[in-house]
Amino acid sequence: MQVMSCRRGAPLMEAPNSAELSDRSPGRGARLPRSGAATARRRGRGFTLVELMITMAVALVLIMIAVPSFKTMTLSNKLTTTANDLVGAINVARMEAIKTNSNTQLCSDSSASNTTGTSDTLGNACNASTQVGAVYALIGGTTPTAQLVRAPVVGIVTPLQLSGSITALRYNGQGLAEAVGTTTPYTGLVADIYTSSISTDNHRCIRMTAGSIIVTSTSTGTCP
Repeated sequence: MQVMSCRRGAPLMEAPNSAELSDRSPGRGARLPRSGAATARRRGRGFTLVELMITMAVALVLIMIAVPSFKTMTLSNKLTTTANDLVGAINVARMEAIKTNSNTQLCSDSSASNTTGTSDTLGNACNASTQVGAVYALIGGTTPTAQLVRAPVVGIVTPLQLSGSITALRYNGQGLAEAVGTTTPYTGLVADIYTSSISTDNHRCIRMTAGSIIVTSTSTGTCP
């Protein structure tokens, strides 16, 4: 289509031919602007070796920071869990003594602390095998026997260990604990569970006051 000017035969504007229209169309073969082509090349380029090395270095630093922290947290949780298990055993010994109105005993890892002699039924039961943290109760009348009412505490294994020995506690029917071989309510340290794999807050101290009150605390170094 042509628009004619006032001057005869001179067109004002010529219609584009088919070749020009095909060059302008966005179909197949259309030429992209320079900036678009450069962007497409950058998107398909991937990572350079320098970028990959920087990423690996950052990841390595993060791992070196995280691993020691995770180890400390894991050991701290093990200490707390084991201390809580031992406190649970102490509470079982007390409640069983009150319930049955008889003597019960929390077993020590020290055979000398467990018993007062060969006729000591509870102490001999604790010494029959490895019974650290186990609880026995006297059952029966004229000739009572020791019955296991709480299994030993199993968490005191490497890297956890005891500083010293667990105090063997014997409860009477009133629910008061005495150290084996004594006749007064016990006050003092029951157990110090620790690990040398961490340097701070690495001890769990279990204390008893007046034969009944249990307190657990955290310490760096041997329990005071």
